[in-house]
Amino acid sequence: MTKQHFGSSHVPLSPAVRAGDFIYISGQVPVGADGTVITGGIEAQTKQVMENIRTALALAGADLSDVVKTFVILEDAREFAAFNKTYAAYFPQNPPARTTIESRLMIDIKIEIEAIAYKPL
Repeated sequence: MTKQHFGSSHVPLSPAVRAGDFIYISGQVPVGADGTVITGGIEAQTKQVMENIRTALALAGADLSDVVKTFVILEDAREFAAFNKTYAAYFPQNPPARTTIESRLMIDIKIEIEAIAYKPL
């Protein structure tokens, strides 16, 4: 099996790695193109994270419809309903399997999401 790394980061990780037919997206956080954390609540931050996932998937030739699993970290579980409503808009049919936990995050943000996509070569 061959591996391909896509994109670059200022930290030691690849935004996307293809391993065979699977694409692994590193945990995406709510930062804009300029690298700064976007302002706003959980809805705005979820939208930015999902757009960042969309961008990372595109680097490897995939899109959100190819996502089979996500792992979501919320800074505050009380924001789950608002997060879930925003997240659901990105997967209107056949949503991927998902795990969601509450945890303190490495920087002052409300959410981080990683994804796994399946897109045969």
